[in-house]
Amino acid sequence: MSQNAVAPKPTLAVAGLSKSYDKRRVVGPLDFSLEAGSVTGLLGGNGAGKTTTIGMVMGLIEPTQGSVHAFGCDMSRERYGALGRMNFESPYVDMPHRLTVRQNLRVFGMLYDVEDLNAKIEQLAKDLALGDFLDRQTGRLSAGQKTRVAIAKSLINDPQLLLLDEPTASLDPDTADWVRARLEAHRRTHNCAILLASHNMSEVERLCDRVLMLKDGTLVDDDSPASLLARYGRDTLEEVFLDVARGRVDGAPA
Repeated sequence: MSQNAVAPKPTLAVAGLSKSYDKRRVVGPLDFSLEAGSVTGLLGGNGAGKTTTIGMVMGLIEPTQGSVHAFGCDMSRERYGALGRMNFESPYVDMPHRLTVRQNLRVFGMLYDVEDLNAKIEQLAKDLALGDFLDRQTGRLSAGQKTRVAIAKSLINDPQLLLLDEPTASLDPDTADWVRARLEAHRRTHNCAILLASHNMSEVERLCDRVLMLKDGTLVDDDSPASLLARYGRDTLEEVFLDVARGRVDGAPA
């Protein structure tokens, strides 16, 4: 890069972000950024603040302090300039049960103003094997089928920032592996930054080039999976996760 060149802005920039309820801080302050094409794991035990953090990034939860910028847009004031380039997936957020899978995907596609929407739905149905139940009511699907539909919904607008909350929680190992491959393909094809909240440590090791470790809403570690394993002297991220959750440092009892 030349001396006069301007460094590209990160896809996502979080600065001093915190959330409090009734004067009790539940998240933050958090500072991190995501570069285009990166996959960052957001790890922590139940109640560590992962879902709240994702909600603030999406602009669904108002931060008590701090800022979130996506594609250079301030999510507190300009989020509609960024939301069309973002999407979110969680198997715990239901779509309308009476609508068919196709109808649900059409609704979300229209919200994102997707061009050639019918063709996009057919492509997603092929990529994620939705064809057998594309015209079935969403409420009549199995948990695994609903998860695949949720993944399809999250990709309907070809996002460049994708927020995933336990994306393969309801899937068998074979289907989960298959879905991860498609998420990896989307990242490569669209240079998409991904923030992945997961309790599946093997999934994090496979997909992520960086891991943010949360405990009680506080960022306690931030590094690559390989560096975390080396520093804690562990063989798996699950062991590192347990060290952090139980207050051990470098594998030693606190």
